[in-house]
Amino acid sequence: MKRPEGFDRPPASTTGATPARTTHTKKPDAPEATQPHRPATPKPALRGEAPAAIPEPTVPTRRRHTRRVSTAEPPLGAAARHDLKRAEKARRAYERGEARRFTRRSRRRRLTWIVSGASLLLVVSFVTGAVYSPLLSLKTIQVEGASRVSSASVRTAVEAQLGRPLALVDFDSITRSLSKFPLIRSFVTETVPPDTLIIRIAERAPIATVATSSGFSVVDPAGIVIDSGAARQPGFPLIELGAATSGSPAFTASVGVLLALPLKLLKQVDTVTAQTSDDVTLTLTGGQSVVWGSVDQSALKAKVLAAVIAVGGATTKYDVSAPNHPVLGVN
Repeated sequence: MKRPEGFDRPPASTTGATPARTTHTKKPDAPEATQPHRPATPKPALRGEAPAAIPEPTVPTRRRHTRRVSTAEPPLGAAARHDLKRAEKARRAYERGEARRFTRRSRRRRLTWIVSGASLLLVVSFVTGAVYSPLLSLKTIQVEGASRVSSASVRTAVEAQLGRPLALVDFDSITRSLSKFPLIRSFVTETVPPDTLIIRIAERAPIATVATSSGFSVVDPAGIVIDSGAARQPGFPLIELGAATSGSPAFTASVGVLLALPLKLLKQVDTVTAQTSDDVTLTLTGGQSVVWGSVDQSALKAKVLAAVIAVGGATTKYDVSAPNHPVLGVN
């Protein structure tokens, strides 16, 4: 509805004078009271209309006034500069001490590894030098304990080892070379730095002779043939086994009896006869016969035999198969 003109005009003065204007002096802006911001509540949307978007709340910004402070320091005197340097030096020394204290364990571990590695390297170098150094090569071979075996023959058999370092001497090759000597029962070797090899020999001890198809053989207690020849060698009793062979119970019993005899009585034995291990019979060089029986109590039987021979006189047969009851007789 349109308002009629002049309806809102102020009423005219009745006196006809123009009203005086009031001058308003604008006061400085007073700080506005801080009101909490209330988001605008959207009007409910009518049916069929999309809801109005909610406006983002505005946050009032505040101006920050930075006050500049002068950083200029007053000049220091000579004493102050000296004290400052001393303090700085003390601080650095303290920091170094703390660093050393906290790294002490790692430094100790590192030192241990360095010492261990150096020791291992030193040992490896020493071993390598000992193995391959020409100063420790074999130059001299000494043979000890050889009486029936020729020492020169033994040295010749192993001379292929000359010139080798002591640590690289082939002892298997030495064993194969010395096994060809029947008189050598066993041997041991010893290396003596810087250039010597010692071979100590234990020879086989011949005990008797046995008859063979080609002559006679000298054997040791194990039946190993030491020497052979067409004629019987003097100084060794002859073992007659009949149908038995070396290594049989009869041979073992005969050898056991000979080993039990003292040297003086052994030299008087000419022949040992056995068919089994229980019927050993000795024939002395003087023609006397000795019934020995089995090899049991051979030490006692040897003592009894020596005693009865000393008092036997013209006795030609001794029976010591029962040593507690010896029998003397004449054939």
